[in-house]
Amino acid sequence: MQKLETETDHFDNALKGRIQKELKRYLLEKYGDVFEGIPEQGRNTSLDRIYTELLITEGESESVNNEHEVWQIETASRRKNSEENTVKHNDIFTPLPGQIKKIKTVLMKGIAGIGKTVSVQKFIIDWVEGKANQHVDFIFVLPFRVLNLIKGMQSLIGLLQNFHAAVTGIETIAFDKCKVILIFDGLDESQLPLKFNQNKQLTDPTEKASLDILLTNILKGNLLPYAFLWITSRPAAADRIPPNCVHRVIEIQGFEGAQKEEYFRKDLGDQDLADRITSHLKSSRSLYIMCYIPVFCWISATVLKNILSRAGNVKIPTTLTEMYTEFVLLQTRIKNQKYGGNESVSSSFLESDRNIILKLGQLACQHLLKSNLIFYEEDLIACGIEVKDASLYSGVCTEILKVESLSQKRKVYCFVHLSIQEFFAALHVHHLLEKNDMELLTSYFKIKLGALPGQVSLVDLIKGAVEKAVNSKNGHLDLFLRFLFGLSMESNHRLLKDFLPNTRNNSESIHKIIQHIRSLKRRDISPDRCINLIHCLVELGVHGPSLVSDIQRQASSGSVKPLSPYQCSELAYALLMSEEHLDEFDLRKYNIPENGLMRLVPVIKNSTRVL
Repeated sequence: MQKLETETDHFDNALKGRIQKELKRYLLEKYGDVFEGIPEQGRNTSLDRIYTELLITEGESESVNNEHEVWQIETASRRKNSEENTVKHNDIFTPLPGQIKKIKTVLMKGIAGIGKTVSVQKFIIDWVEGKANQHVDFIFVLPFRVLNLIKGMQSLIGLLQNFHAAVTGIETIAFDKCKVILIFDGLDESQLPLKFNQNKQLTDPTEKASLDILLTNILKGNLLPYAFLWITSRPAAADRIPPNCVHRVIEIQGFEGAQKEEYFRKDLGDQDLADRITSHLKSSRSLYIMCYIPVFCWISATVLKNILSRAGNVKIPTTLTEMYTEFVLLQTRIKNQKYGGNESVSSSFLESDRNIILKLGQLACQHLLKSNLIFYEEDLIACGIEVKDASLYSGVCTEILKVESLSQKRKVYCFVHLSIQEFFAALHVHHLLEKNDMELLTSYFKIKLGALPGQVSLVDLIKGAVEKAVNSKNGHLDLFLRFLFGLSMESNHRLLKDFLPNTRNNSESIHKIIQHIRSLKRRDISPDRCINLIHCLVELGVHGPSLVSDIQRQASSGSVKPLSPYQCSELAYALLMSEEHLDEFDLRKYNIPENGLMRLVPVIKNSTRVL
């Protein structure tokens, strides 16, 4: 009997070794490169060469953060992180020093583009290459975006085979004798109901059930109770997993200052160019804050490398709108040179470019207003987009293909980053304004028409969009509004003349818009929405307020005038955009009326101590 057991163990180990070898080969091929743009046409780089360590901390805020993700980044930029709760990406299942707990299920939160998926990739590749976690036998990755495409009844074994078809013999693995990690990437993209309290209990990995039943039983520990689970999610969706199913919550904070510089150095391979780009970004606080997001670092590096290599006096982007305008134009030129066979294409675009950019704008806007970030083929077709054309747009659209059966294929689409969708949405709205498409514009926003009957003016449009944005509880239209303001500038309009040909002098309209924003003194506008309106003014070329220095000069003379509610928002903006951490915020220095106090809440929340 003893001999038989030994032979069986030897056979199992040999089988396990073969399957592990196949799995590692498959994972290395799938995750060994970082693709910037679509995998087929984008710029692929070895993950090990370009990877920059991201800041990951243990713990979470007391409530779910539903704010716009740019606000979350601006808050994070002011946070002083303690070294005590920092977690390395390879140690997410390892307790911190002094902790006595078993960590089986980890929930990683982080905003779009902050590096969650890249952290997953790095964890996998370090295991594949023997650098970390060598006690683990198998790692299986099941992205929620692709899980959405699976229909019908599945067993757990069948599900793993679906995702790892190149690995033969999974059904023969004795999982109870193996150390297994299951990675569920992108909980926020899941379209499953995840009925934890209603779904039946399931313990047999060979029994077929609906995908929702399978996943809830895995996450509750009924199926593969010995497996380690890693779930990634944007913050707003993190509460879809019951707290009692999670043993550790970690938050990925993105790049801090030194990490930003390291990223540019690695990505560009040119220290001098990296220093020039970093120096420029630091000169614009709002752009530098956005560099906490690795995807924005990539956009900035792509744009600024191209601009700084041009001869002559070329304007360098200083606002978000200018940066994204240059990015879209550059990606379109790259596409033309690569697929149009015309290396001379540099400043003008084909009619086909114009059509698809405007159709992508329609897709972006219609779904942004519904808070949809993922699209299917039918959504593209509804906007008149030929799927084969959309796939050419390296850096603009990404796609992931999942084969559901031998005869049916279905693809999932999304913009590379939410901010790109917001930019395209704003471009679409400006295009509708040029066409005077009252039907669509009035369906998007409640617009009070001006003096000209049957026409929408820029001022009317901006007022309608502002009303919709400031009434948003979570600010989901904040960045879209910034882009809408920025695209009103004649300089940006001129750059996009192939898509917005009716360039006109908007100086009078912009003056009216500025006056309108400054006249908004309603107390029911949230403090964050008020600060965003000042961001919008910056996109119009209105420089950040010098209110802090003005008040300091008044204080030194012994007189501080009461601030209006709008000035309180200006003060909050100035303090939040400052490079200095607010260890102490002394309200006694400022003459704050009662109706302006709420406008300073964002500063109070970001201060260590308030007097």
